[in-house]
Amino acid sequence: MTVGFIMMCHTALDRAAQVARFWSEGGSPVVIHVDARVTAHDYNGFKKMLADLENVSFSRRYKCEWGTWSLVAASQAAAEQMLALHADVRHVYLASGSCLPLRPLHELTDYLDARPYTDFIESVTTTEVGWTVGGIDIERFTLRFPFSWKKQRRMFDRYVEFQRRVGFKRRIPDGLVPHLGSQWWCLTRQTLSAILEDPDRALYDRYFKRVWIPDESYFQTLARLYSTSIESRSLTLTKFDFQGKPHIFYDDHLQLLRRSDCFVARKIWPKADKLYRTFLDKSPGRSVMAEPNPAKIDRLFSKSIERRTRGRPGLYMQSRFPRKDHENGKTSAPYSIFHGFSDLFENFDGWLAKYVGARVHGHLFAPERAEFAGGERMFNGCLTDDAALRDYNPRAFLTNLIWNSRGERQCYMFSPRDNQANNWFTATDPNAQISVITGAWALPLSRRNENFTTIRREAAMLQKRELEHLDILRSMYVKARVRIWTVADFIENPMEPLQTIIDEISPRATRRLTEAPQMVDLSGFNQFLQNLKNQGMQPLVMGDFPLEQSGQRDAVRRGRPYLVK
Repeated sequence: MTVGFIMMCHTALDRAAQVARFWSEGGSPVVIHVDARVTAHDYNGFKKMLADLENVSFSRRYKCEWGTWSLVAASQAAAEQMLALHADVRHVYLASGSCLPLRPLHELTDYLDARPYTDFIESVTTTEVGWTVGGIDIERFTLRFPFSWKKQRRMFDRYVEFQRRVGFKRRIPDGLVPHLGSQWWCLTRQTLSAILEDPDRALYDRYFKRVWIPDESYFQTLARLYSTSIESRSLTLTKFDFQGKPHIFYDDHLQLLRRSDCFVARKIWPKADKLYRTFLDKSPGRSVMAEPNPAKIDRLFSKSIERRTRGRPGLYMQSRFPRKDHENGKTSAPYSIFHGFSDLFENFDGWLAKYVGARVHGHLFAPERAEFAGGERMFNGCLTDDAALRDYNPRAFLTNLIWNSRGERQCYMFSPRDNQANNWFTATDPNAQISVITGAWALPLSRRNENFTTIRREAAMLQKRELEHLDILRSMYVKARVRIWTVADFIENPMEPLQTIIDEISPRATRRLTEAPQMVDLSGFNQFLQNLKNQGMQPLVMGDFPLEQSGQRDAVRRGRPYLVK
């Protein structure tokens, strides 16, 4: 008793001939179906490659198309030929021309001899299927599908929608419970012959001719009627991606395929010379009667699918540009934004760099240029400080800067004078830490020696921008870590918020602040705000500045840093 192979071939016929010869010379008969779309020249050449093998034959040819009845008809014709010509065959193994045996043939025959009445065919009810892609499960059995999904997609979709709208449903033949599964099966002679010789076969064939993708349901459903023992799994290793397309195995998958302990794998790249050379080697080796276990490599495929669909956090690629809010993390690492700090403190970026293990930039989105740390003109990843290039896509500029400096936290200054295009992006980014001193933008204005009407107009514009930014930061969609102070509140006690910010950036640091950065001269700021009110503009974001300042503010006004006692 032995196992017979049916091979469904349509391309890479030279590789299919190698596999057919491997099985044939191992003692197993092979029946080959070649797609009718293959030219006569290629078909005759294929037959000549195997002409010296007596137990290799070719079945009636059908023009096969994915998802149609032609694939089942071709399998039926080849199976009937196998059963008629080879009486000693006890199991029939359906494979494709892109399949490759991973273990010696005798291991498969020994495995099947130990299970003489077991059918290996994936067969599960539609309610238990979790792998179908396309939104059609039970409907593939109750609707009609006269149009090709690949060649007539628009007609296919419209006709399906029409049937749904009018409530059309086909009647499933009595006694049948629809099942789905992989088309690559290994059935016992008893079960396969019962399916092919069933008195109601004409009824079943007529019904399944209008089922969508019948090669994944015909034998899977009918085997339930006749089999005495079904193991609902395929002996062929097949892996599919998130679109339902089969993974292709290449030479660098050699160890992965060995680890699976499966008997056959599909699909193999036709130019994977190393795989074909290794697995079709007939030299004797150590026989390992291990149970096929494709689950051993499932974790790697799951990671592969996740990498393809989600990508790496914060990395944007042309081949997988994410839909809005479907990216795998907006940025790749935590970063900090200091809004208003450079207006309130002198050389704040230099002071901050001494206390945190981070790269502290100036105003990356300043109107004139991107102020990289240290005054650099070019940053990691060949990012230039040119404002026009940066503003072509500010979001990409920021994400590239963070991606190209992974492992080093980035900090930068911000104000209403800067490009505001990224406000929503950073506010909804969990990696962002945004610290805001509102109204600090008015301090440089208070020292400007220009026409006050011009200053007032600019102040009104900057306040409007800041209010819009604050509305974003206070929305329900914010995911960033946001802290907001008015400039008046921050001046009252700068040490506590500064210590909190630094602790969050460098949580492992134990260094306590003993000296705040030096504030700018606040002389005349109260009067400046009063002048704005007198000119008709209402300052809304500065907080409560009393007319008299004493103690700490007097020290700051005179240019001295505030010391912690």
